[in-house]
Amino acid sequence: MARNVEIKARVRDPAALARRVRALCGKAVRRLSQADTFFRVPRGRLKLRVVAKGAAELIAYERPDRPGPKGCEYDVARVAGPAAMRRALSRALGVAGTVRKVRRLHMLGATRVHLDRVEGLGDFLELEVVLAKGQSLAYGRRTARAIMEHLGIGKRDLVDRAYIDLLETPKRRR
Repeated sequence: MARNVEIKARVRDPAALARRVRALCGKAVRRLSQADTFFRVPRGRLKLRVVAKGAAELIAYERPDRPGPKGCEYDVARVAGPAAMRRALSRALGVAGTVRKVRRLHMLGATRVHLDRVEGLGDFLELEVVLAKGQSLAYGRRTARAIMEHLGIGKRDLVDRAYIDLLETPKRRR
């Protein structure tokens, strides 16, 4: 199982944040259109991610729902037949919902910096500090906090849950 430390934050001025991210990380590595179908599972989260070009991954992960840098454990498996996989998982588990987004991926060392435009929710920043074997959660939290500070992300910007949960919230807390 892989591990990272991640944060999610609401973005009030996407153009200004994009400039700060480019100044820190350089040009985006990729622009991705993604559809994440979440399935009902008893523990953690399970999603089938399909990228516009047809590549797909099944991602199982667990992380606490709280704002700020938090540890996450995850497994990723490439999927050759995403339509058949979606049908099978939908039948067996049920679908919790689908999140559609356009993601601009930047890299800062081992940290993935995502600028996301999420359908129905707006603009967000996600940081994923990928931890190598032997690196502590404390290291990941320090790294995330340093990047947040550099990008001007404050506590009030932080989001405590996954996009799917925000979409499911009746009043769409923002």
